[in-house]
Amino acid sequence: MNIKSFFPIIDWASNYNKAWLKGDISAGLTVGIMLIPQGIAYAMIAGLPPIYGLYTAMIPQLVYAIFGTSRQLAVGPVAMDSLIVAAGVATLADIGTENFIAFAILLAFMMGVFQVLFGLFKLGFLVNFLSKPVISGFTSAASLIIGLNQLKHLLGINLARNSKLQNITVEAVKHIDEIHWLTFAIGVSAIVIIVLFKKYFKKIPAALVVVILSILVVKLLHLDQYGVKIVGDIPKGLPDFRIPHFDKAIMIKLLPIALTLSFIAFLEAISVAKAIEIKHDDYKVVPSQELIAIGMGNIVGSFFQTYAATGGFSRTAVNDQAEAKTPLAAIVAAFVVGLTLLFLTPAFYYLPKAVLAAIIMVAVFGLLDFNIPKQLLKYAKRDLVILNVTLLATAMIGIKVGILVGVVLSLGMLIYKSTKPHIAILGQVPETHFYRNRKRFKDVIINDEVLIVRFDAQLHFANTTYFKDKLQEFADYKGEKLKVVIIDGESLNNLDSSAVYALDELLDYFHAKNIEVVFTGLKGPVRDVINKSGLIAKIGYDRCFMSIQEAVDCYNTSCKNSNAEHKFQDFIKQADS
Repeated sequence: MNIKSFFPIIDWASNYNKAWLKGDISAGLTVGIMLIPQGIAYAMIAGLPPIYGLYTAMIPQLVYAIFGTSRQLAVGPVAMDSLIVAAGVATLADIGTENFIAFAILLAFMMGVFQVLFGLFKLGFLVNFLSKPVISGFTSAASLIIGLNQLKHLLGINLARNSKLQNITVEAVKHIDEIHWLTFAIGVSAIVIIVLFKKYFKKIPAALVVVILSILVVKLLHLDQYGVKIVGDIPKGLPDFRIPHFDKAIMIKLLPIALTLSFIAFLEAISVAKAIEIKHDDYKVVPSQELIAIGMGNIVGSFFQTYAATGGFSRTAVNDQAEAKTPLAAIVAAFVVGLTLLFLTPAFYYLPKAVLAAIIMVAVFGLLDFNIPKQLLKYAKRDLVILNVTLLATAMIGIKVGILVGVVLSLGMLIYKSTKPHIAILGQVPETHFYRNRKRFKDVIINDEVLIVRFDAQLHFANTTYFKDKLQEFADYKGEKLKVVIIDGESLNNLDSSAVYALDELLDYFHAKNIEVVFTGLKGPVRDVINKSGLIAKIGYDRCFMSIQEAVDCYNTSCKNSNAEHKFQDFIKQADS
């Protein structure tokens, strides 16, 4: 194994450009500041004391910086996984108890082990089932959910966190008359400042500016006394090294939830990483290595009292918009969290939650992509359906369900296309030796006695019935005039056993009707199967040609080439050498 592929930090650190330093530092500072209230909030969602959220905000992303392939992914606690931890561990212990904390940490260790194993066995290919429409739909829906969940802080109203768009909207409307206008003014002002800075002062970290300004304004004007909610006290102290409590009976009970979390956390992280990767051309996200990186973060983190961690959507968006170029930004963010735990708690005491909400909303709404749906509407309506269904499922049912629905739809579409691939009847382009699809080229010459067919796919068990049915349908359309069927093999990539039997049946079918079947342009793998299966004996070497034109000329002159077998065998040797 290439050491750089296992430790990507060697690659980006050895090629580090000093011009990236400013973006990495500003992004790390911004994300680090975001992580403080997020860590506290997500830990409470998971049923854990706030301090464990801050531990999870610091340790896993340090480990990810060493093993991860994404340059912008911000690893730490996330809302969805926090909910899963609370729901899973609560069946074994009461929330908030010592056992609950120990089991949640053990769960992180088990989750990490599974992820590392999946990565080592190269199961990262599972990400291939996340097609572009699925990622786009998931990204857009998650942006809406995360952004609208910030309304409670932006409007200063009491709304419970929810992962369903319709519930968030209904609750917001119910409490619309409770808006705290001073809080709302602070939040909107922060949004305006961020947008203006990004437009006119791109080199200045806008999020950091509004954080500093808002802290000064709230503290000097004592706005917290007028109902503006602030971050307040933050727990202190770095995590100690402790070995997780390994209990065989508990581990068996945690096994299903650990497996579930390992896949969901990976899908969340890889979806976000892939969405961000599109904006950059200087690196590639490697799914299997991402599994190892996220897994190592959870394993190492569990020895420092962290719970389940993965790539955070909003933090990653902020990280990217703050122009982070390498994982050094994650190291800076972790340093900010650690420094805050030790010394800087008072500095963030007056930070209004409305400002954090503004930073998150601007970042995630910037990931809403309206161009992809417009493009798909023009040339891939089926993919547009997948995008929209994924978006609706994610927004209205939940993130994990949305991803699952998108993957299932993508697989269903893949199977459908595999069973019914493109097949065309070809005609001769006038005054040339070229043969093209008659539906696309209206002036092609069609001979009523000759049927030329091109099957644009690998011929296998899933589409042999379709292939036979279409060939017989085309032949019936030609009627009694049909004398020869030419199968253009240039698009046939391979044959399986079902395809061999299907061709054998077709030969019998057409021979019974006194219709000859000939093949042209067969590729090496196809020729190998035809030869080894013995099907060539029924086809005949004298019915295999290099090109469609040769086959047509042979039919027109009623040729019987005695050297055909020798020529074809020579062709095989030449092509396969």
